[in-house]
Amino acid sequence: MLQPLEVARVFRACPESRFAFQSTAELVPLDPLSGHRRASEALDFGAAMRPRGFNLFVLGEAEHLARQLVLPYLEARAAEGKAPPDCCYLHNFDDPSTPRQLRLPAGMGRVLRGDIEQLVEELRVAIPAIFDSDEYQNRLQELKQAMGERQRDLIEAVRREAREHDIVLLSTPNGFSLAPAEGDGMMSPEAYEKLPKDDRERIEGTVEILQRKLQQAIRQMPRLAHELRQQIQILKEEMLQSVIAAPLEELEDRYREQAGVIAHFAAIREALLLHLEAFLAEDPEIPPEAIFSRCQLNLLVDNGPCEGAPVVQVGLPSHQHLVGRIEHHVHQGTLLTDFSLIRAGALHRANGGYLVLDARALLQQPGAWETLKRALRAGEIRTESLEQAYGLISTVTLEPEPIPLEVKVVLCGERHFYYLLSEHDPEFLELFKVQADLDDELPWHDAFLEEYARLIATLARAAGLPPLDPSGVAAVIERAARLAGDQQRLMAQARPLDDLLAEAAHWAGDAAVIRRAHVEQAVVQQRRRAGRVYELSQERIHRGTVMIATDGEVVGQVNGLSVLQLGGFAFGQPSRITATARPGPGQVVDIEREAKLGGRIHTKAVMILSRWLADRYAPRGALSLSASLAFEQSYGGIEGDSASVAEACVLVSAIAGVPLTQSLAVTGSINQHGEVQAVGGVNEKVEGFFAVCREAGLAGQGVILPAANVPHLMLDGEVREALAEGRFFLYAVGHLDEALELLTGQVPGSRGADGDFPEGSLNARVVARLESFRLALKRQGKQGSAGTDEPGKERNGGIEEAGKEGDAHDD
Repeated sequence: MLQPLEVARVFRACPESRFAFQSTAELVPLDPLSGHRRASEALDFGAAMRPRGFNLFVLGEAEHLARQLVLPYLEARAAEGKAPPDCCYLHNFDDPSTPRQLRLPAGMGRVLRGDIEQLVEELRVAIPAIFDSDEYQNRLQELKQAMGERQRDLIEAVRREAREHDIVLLSTPNGFSLAPAEGDGMMSPEAYEKLPKDDRERIEGTVEILQRKLQQAIRQMPRLAHELRQQIQILKEEMLQSVIAAPLEELEDRYREQAGVIAHFAAIREALLLHLEAFLAEDPEIPPEAIFSRCQLNLLVDNGPCEGAPVVQVGLPSHQHLVGRIEHHVHQGTLLTDFSLIRAGALHRANGGYLVLDARALLQQPGAWETLKRALRAGEIRTESLEQAYGLISTVTLEPEPIPLEVKVVLCGERHFYYLLSEHDPEFLELFKVQADLDDELPWHDAFLEEYARLIATLARAAGLPPLDPSGVAAVIERAARLAGDQQRLMAQARPLDDLLAEAAHWAGDAAVIRRAHVEQAVVQQRRRAGRVYELSQERIHRGTVMIATDGEVVGQVNGLSVLQLGGFAFGQPSRITATARPGPGQVVDIEREAKLGGRIHTKAVMILSRWLADRYAPRGALSLSASLAFEQSYGGIEGDSASVAEACVLVSAIAGVPLTQSLAVTGSINQHGEVQAVGGVNEKVEGFFAVCREAGLAGQGVILPAANVPHLMLDGEVREALAEGRFFLYAVGHLDEALELLTGQVPGSRGADGDFPEGSLNARVVARLESFRLALKRQGKQGSAGTDEPGKERNGGIEEAGKEGDAHDD
């Protein structure tokens, strides 16, 4: 008979003596990527690759990856790089709707912005002052006087010539007039009429000639006025140049190596000259402040304070948060905008460095995934609204020049996001060529214990928690192995460990260090908070609402074990599995499947079971059996193959009529050769059945489990105590025959050279019972032939109909 497992094999304790420290405060912090060698190499490779498309996707728990692994790694690497250029936007004086982008050496943007602001402040005062100065007013007056003298000279020339011909030039409200002179005045009309005809004709001819000359002089007045305006404009420009030349030339000399800045200064000079009247008119069409605002610099990203390349993480990676936005302000009921209202996005801030994004959050934001891909494909950042990008609006707005993009994007997300994107988005693998797959678990070996202790110390220190003493570290390591479900592996995900440490610190209260008792209390409280459904399930079993037997023997009945996962809490519970057997056409009916409660894996397990049954007990003929399997009082779905060992045992019991002990519960799957295979949740299953037996009274009950699952056992202290006292047992089996022997107390037996099982063995009883089924079917067939008009149709039809549901089980 198979011997039960020793206590030492169901739990791996972490020896506190392995740790030489008094508390984890003495330990040096651990590199977060220590132990993740494959992922670390992938990160090194992806971060070093410059060609486009070698962005990274880090597979694992997104929040844990970004906060505790990826960001520290990238920040350390970025510190060795150089700060990228500043990112700026300038007003485009030629086309205001397309602001010009400008990139400057890191830190220069802030200096340039200050220089331009100082220039504007200086000009804001100096320009009005120069036009109020005595120099400008005197020179303006001189120009006007000179032009007035030129105008008077033209009229005086006509007046002198008229005087020579005894004609007087008179100024009237309506202009000028010519009349014959008499003495010092104008000749009266009466005197003019008394003149001889020849004199009158001479005077009239002279007046006509003088009028033409006068008209010629008057026609020159607009030209002279235009010349005066030109001279005044030249004077204004000259005065303005005298104000702006010196400061602009100083700035141009300071930024002579920056062609974009020099071009902007030239545009400022031209704009000031073009809108010169705005500084002189009382109510100008464009106020001076509007002109000065166009000269300013919109410093989108200031990389001056950066020590190395930037590392940017975005919690909400929406379209606007990635490529920036263009803000508007309301003026007289109208939305207005300009280059100064362009705001930076994460791609601007991370340009030249690293951008870390949560894949789930990115995919949840409308249009954000396409926006990121478009920017990475084009190698540039276009700041536009989502409506603009998809052509959903036609209103006039800004279209800033795109900014060249050189960034390494690191997506963090669960593995299924990576595989779904790889399968359904053909561009994904072109843009994210490097995958860094972090381990969920780390190996537990003696040489690794101190390193894992440093990891615990690092997590506690990062969270601002008290240090742990060696007993606390050992308890955390043991819990990490339980979370990994393996004596040889430790949980590598930081979130469960962070939560455990935080709760242990809470229960530690004012204690200087966290000890084993605090960690164990945290585990107990975690289970307590999540255990309502578990306790309700146990109560129903104890009250007999759900029927589970823990003693006695029953034919065709066995205790199977299953695991229920509710959120982050899993617990095991027993289920009564029953079977019936009668003569039939080689059919094993899975009642769960027929009721559409069985999943595909469970259906596959029952098919394997039926093939094993036929191969073992009817290798050379038809299996004369009609059997059924059911999970009693199961009203939900059944999935998985971990009950197939129990189902095989209960089927054998039902066929042979041999009772099975109810004090043992069974878990494990089998293959077609009867070998027992490992299953999941073995710790929860054992503890679930133990809890039922404890309430019923421990009296030597136990669990049969696959031998392959023994390295996965990390059982609670109460179970281990019962094992040590001999009140509860665990049996590890590698073949179905071992489970049958434990459950029936009979030796199954092996086929001899003649192909038969030993007489009196369990398997011999099964074969004998199946032979009786075959004979019963044969007798039934003969009776049917004698008692019906169409015997062949009735007999064959009945067998064929049964076979339709059992085709997969027939030989």
